[in-house]
Amino acid sequence: MNAIEVKDLCFAYDKEDVVKKVSFSVPKGTYCTVVGHNGSGKSTIAKLIAGLLEKRSGSIIIDGIELNDQTICKLRNKIGIVFQNPDNQFIGSTVRDDIAFGLENHNVPQPEMDPIIEEFSKRVGMSEFLNNEPTRLSGGQKQRVAIAGVLAMHPDILIFDEATSMLDPQGKDEIKKVIMNLHKEKELTILSITHDIDEVSKSDYVIALNQGQIVLQGKPEELFQNEEKLKEIQLDVPFTFKLTKELKKLGVSINNHLTIEGMVNELCQLRSKK
Repeated sequence: MNAIEVKDLCFAYDKEDVVKKVSFSVPKGTYCTVVGHNGSGKSTIAKLIAGLLEKRSGSIIIDGIELNDQTICKLRNKIGIVFQNPDNQFIGSTVRDDIAFGLENHNVPQPEMDPIIEEFSKRVGMSEFLNNEPTRLSGGQKQRVAIAGVLAMHPDILIFDEATSMLDPQGKDEIKKVIMNLHKEKELTILSITHDIDEVSKSDYVIALNQGQIVLQGKPEELFQNEEKLKEIQLDVPFTFKLTKELKKLGVSINNHLTIEGMVNELCQLRSKK
């Protein structure tokens, strides 16, 4: 069963079409990335799926239920979203208070809150910071708290709207590891809006957008074969694909790999055969 189905989705800002008849599906438990340059419509699609914007036409189906005025409250409980700037999501004066905010809105009794807060703060590596002020945390730590607050609500679908774009390299690596671990441990359906080619390489499925339309979609290894098309829409390919291309020019017959580890292993095997 699909966690998300989008059919002929359209949306416009002030009569300017920014999403144009977009259709795709995300099976349950899939880690799906959406890529595209600024203005391609990817963040708009994330907000439409989360019910934060109202579509002009088309349909959005979450767990077999169509998103509309009658179902929006029920379906919002199934979806958690983490935005680009974690400061925009902080409510509480401490990390503990911030994670508790959503639980309070759902009338979770106080005695039941503490174990939930402890569990999810620990899951994202922030259990030692529960009494800290969010404003005193690093960018990566802030995003971890934002993720913990969303996870505490037990969503079935987790949307990351360019959640690493404002972080330094260390912060990006921290959050990417958290995302990968959540996908493996919780079997969550993840939809990640991103510019990060490394993250795209590790996802199950990729959707590439340009000017509000899907131009490519498929598994990462399939998508990156279309290097010329990706260049047309201002997207890059992984370093390993570029290196493979140069090695082939030198007469080294090697497959494309999404990771350095995979490439090194094959090169070692080729060397051992000589």
